[in-house]
Amino acid sequence: MLFRSAEADLSGRRRVHRKARGARRQADFYDDLKVGDHVVHQVHGVARFEGMVQRAIGGVERDYLMLAYKGADRLYVPTDQIGTVRRYTGGDTPTLSRMGGSEWQRTRNKVRTAVAEIAAELVALYRERLATAGHAFGPDTPWQREMEDAFPYEETPDQMQAIIDVKADMERSIPMDRLVCGDVGYGKTEIALRAAFKAVQEGKQVAVLVPTTLLAGQHGQTFRERYAGFPIRVEVLSRFLSPKEQDAVVAGIASGEVDVVVGTHRLLSDDLAFKDLGLLVIDEEQRFGVEHKERIKRLRTAVDVLTLSATPIPRTLEMSLTGIRDLSLVQTPPEERQPILTYVGEYDERAVSEAIRRELLREGQVFFVHNRVKDIEHIAEQVRELVPEARVQVAHGQMDENTLERAVMSFADRESDVLVCTTIVESGLDLPMANTLVVDRADLLGLSQLYQLRGRVGRRGSRAYAYLLHPRDRSLSEEAYERLKAIGEFTDLGSGFKLAMRDLEIRGAGNMLGGAQSGHIAAVGFDLYCELVTEAVAELKGERIEPPFEVVLDLPTDAHLPRTYIERDDVRMEAYRRLAAVESPADVDDVEAEWLDRFGPPPAPADALLDAARLRAECVRLRIPTVSIGPAPMQRSSARVAISLPESRKVRLARLAPKAVAKDDAIVVPLEVVPARAVAALTALLRELVPPEDTPPA
Repeated sequence: MLFRSAEADLSGRRRVHRKARGARRQADFYDDLKVGDHVVHQVHGVARFEGMVQRAIGGVERDYLMLAYKGADRLYVPTDQIGTVRRYTGGDTPTLSRMGGSEWQRTRNKVRTAVAEIAAELVALYRERLATAGHAFGPDTPWQREMEDAFPYEETPDQMQAIIDVKADMERSIPMDRLVCGDVGYGKTEIALRAAFKAVQEGKQVAVLVPTTLLAGQHGQTFRERYAGFPIRVEVLSRFLSPKEQDAVVAGIASGEVDVVVGTHRLLSDDLAFKDLGLLVIDEEQRFGVEHKERIKRLRTAVDVLTLSATPIPRTLEMSLTGIRDLSLVQTPPEERQPILTYVGEYDERAVSEAIRRELLREGQVFFVHNRVKDIEHIAEQVRELVPEARVQVAHGQMDENTLERAVMSFADRESDVLVCTTIVESGLDLPMANTLVVDRADLLGLSQLYQLRGRVGRRGSRAYAYLLHPRDRSLSEEAYERLKAIGEFTDLGSGFKLAMRDLEIRGAGNMLGGAQSGHIAAVGFDLYCELVTEAVAELKGERIEPPFEVVLDLPTDAHLPRTYIERDDVRMEAYRRLAAVESPADVDDVEAEWLDRFGPPPAPADALLDAARLRAECVRLRIPTVSIGPAPMQRSSARVAISLPESRKVRLARLAPKAVAKDDAIVVPLEVVPARAVAALTALLRELVPPEDTPPA
């Protein structure tokens, strides 16, 4: 029975001789496999996942992932190779590869050639950034610590790490370019607040670019409240201001009197000039168009840039995963945050009235989203008829500035119960008493929009409800059905990253990344595409990437997770994935402790699996490619171990075992233990050895 393993299987990434960025370790966020999903095997290509099966070969039982290829071909992937299989994301239903042919290798090589041009563009950006002299900010001041200590909540571990990373970037002379990806309400704004305060401490100005006027007003209020008591001038630049007020803010920016300005694309106007811009914060970059992004590029020269997003566009993900942009993931939900109960279905007046009344009974508020201005007043009247006791307010983007501001502020001050509105409320509005969302014609909205809208409720620990409704009398398009299905599935806290990938899958790569790249992504899947770009980028930067080191273990013991120990296949698969990612015996100990805590004492096959993982970790460390364990000839009570090694990597025999002998390209070691205990005995022997390249001369 063979155990095949590679270093990529253990670590989840290729070994690159450069500072690790951590992005590849996070790839499992969107790698949840379900029966029927298309997957990509790094050696054999595109297949259909048909579940996890248990097979006995040579009297030894193992779990395998079963993959279906073109024709009747099936591949059984051992669970220690789970890292070689990832979920396919790339748009249309892909064509299955043929096992054993050269078609997949030709496809990979074709894509590898094509990404060279993209890699050259990315490396040019990277080198330009390294060559640009930015401002190196100093360490935190006492005021900085005082402002941060006034934060009324406890930082989550991910949020704190992101803050540390951002400050470290700002203290370097190379301009910062970091993406902070985290769900709505996970504290991204606080990260930006602290970074902005740090910049202002050294006399630099800060621009906070947001997609909507309402969000600009809310961010402006938040910044002012957090900076109260400090000599910092915060202004908002949006269409809510009169021309005279706008001119005054623009003049203050030019003179340096304005320290922090929060605004919409008005910040990108030609008439606006900063005296000394030090930090640009971009909130929800995907909401800005191509023209705006070109202006942002001009604004960001030699300036630290911090991008915040809940559902980043794949182009942004691509640059982060390939290491051109730094990536911080804020995954931990705030304390007491609960998943939003989501209902997706046909519009039903009775269900809508009951949802609104239920919210009113607990003294809460309701967002009713109808994204057509033409008949929004008619819809508001229908809501009034359904729930006469509710105070209904209307808000949409075609209102004049003062009317819209009054409508939203009236709702925020709880002078109304239901806000019938367009999607203007989707970005960043923080109204803690609104904990029920009703979306009319949800089938017309994009997946990112639906996700952002759902994030408007449940922001203060209350149980929140989202009703995403479509008409009874109309059949849904395939894309609309897939969007609503996805938003219904991804209700867990922290699903924004997964939804960004699903959005790519539904809409197709061509719509989001451009035609030049779409065919290549569709051919190999987004994750492998990013990996190929990463390799090409590393080559152009002169970095050496070691090929994966494979270990083959032939062991005489049952090593698997019995269904009686972990019943659910998805949980077992996650346990296997966790074990396949270990890099040291200490990591295996952590996995064992986790299993013990979650599932109880491991049975014998699970113990054998842990022992095999410890042995594999030692083999990778010592660069031992093959280990075979069996009974010694004529001695059932003893074991015989054969370790194959290239001539250049032979371990000194005397240090391995006194009775070890060389035989061809292998070392044969007799062990005075029964074969079942030989794995642990051999692991103990190998643990004492020094890797060949570090072994001192005799």
